[in-house]
Amino acid sequence: MSKRDYYEVLGVNKSAKKEEIKKAYRKLALKFHPDKNKGDKGAEEKFKEASEAYHVLSDDKRKASYDQFGHAAFQGGGGQGGFGNFDFSSSFSDIFEDVFGDLGDFGFSSGRSRRRSNNRGNDLRYDLSIELHDAFTGTEKKIDYTTYKKCKTCSGTGAKPGSKPSSCNYCNGQGKVRSSQGFFTIQQTCPECGGEGEKITNPCDNCSGIGKTQSNESVSVKIPKGVDDGTRIRLAGKGEAGSRGGSNGDLYLFVSVETHNIFKRSEENLFYELPISIADAALGTTVEVPSIDGGKTKIKIPSGTQAGKQLRLRGKGMPILRRNISGDLYIRIITEVPTSLSKRQKELLSEFKNLEDTKSNPLIKTFFDKAKKFWKN
Repeated sequence: MSKRDYYEVLGVNKSAKKEEIKKAYRKLALKFHPDKNKGDKGAEEKFKEASEAYHVLSDDKRKASYDQFGHAAFQGGGGQGGFGNFDFSSSFSDIFEDVFGDLGDFGFSSGRSRRRSNNRGNDLRYDLSIELHDAFTGTEKKIDYTTYKKCKTCSGTGAKPGSKPSSCNYCNGQGKVRSSQGFFTIQQTCPECGGEGEKITNPCDNCSGIGKTQSNESVSVKIPKGVDDGTRIRLAGKGEAGSRGGSNGDLYLFVSVETHNIFKRSEENLFYELPISIADAALGTTVEVPSIDGGKTKIKIPSGTQAGKQLRLRGKGMPILRRNISGDLYIRIITEVPTSLSKRQKELLSEFKNLEDTKSNPLIKTFFDKAKKFWKN
């Protein structure tokens, strides 16, 4: 009998997205799973057919080959698609877990691979504080931390060298026990082995059967330019060792950027306040201002610049993470009133005040005009 088209099997078209393909397979898998159709060979075949179709169409490379060559793409030793070649014992658990997550939630057998993932080591957190300039340039930091590594004496098995864990008799090595309640099968963690599927009767003296020991570790970490407060960096496999052969957890660095004495940061932009004298604000001037790269930039202060005026220097801010562009630098003008005047300065200011007219101070004139109307009313 000729094989059915995989798209027809799942009931989707060739333009279907991955989520549509997964949703279609999920529906069929729940309907035809052998645990819900005991002794029904037809349902079992439909379940295998749907799993085979999902195995091919959920992978971009396999899907591209199938779209070009059809079923012939996996014949003649390809070993990736056909009923005869499809290895359900090794592939089904990964396929089904990809769609449903924890198989036990649905009362289906999950197998040894799921127990191994449950033995995964804990993730670790490390808080790393860096200076703003380090966030601007990027840097490399060496960090020291304490974790648990695989026991060298027992190679992580937890059993004394020369011995090995024995299969749990209570769950027959499955790690879970099942009981039927009407239509559904309820699956629970084995109370005897804690879901391991095996028990250690002769524990390792070095790790007391845990399979891991405490260790002080060091690692060098590259901090990319543009990181900001709260940036999280994942170091895969640098967390705690898993128990009894489980995979290592990950180490997560949480970056905090220290406050700078000049610059203030808001995402990719930098800000600071530039104080200038009343004379410079009135007459205008040119000043050199600092930039985060350690350089200087000349900027022109126009005559008549008011307090609070903001100037922008494009591209002088912080790099944007994983992009080859930077934010801007904003300079806010602060006009400083002199606090200590000489006799001559006071004379000149008094003379200047006598020469002032309303045209040179439009904001003052506007305000008091409004105030007069307010008082009059």
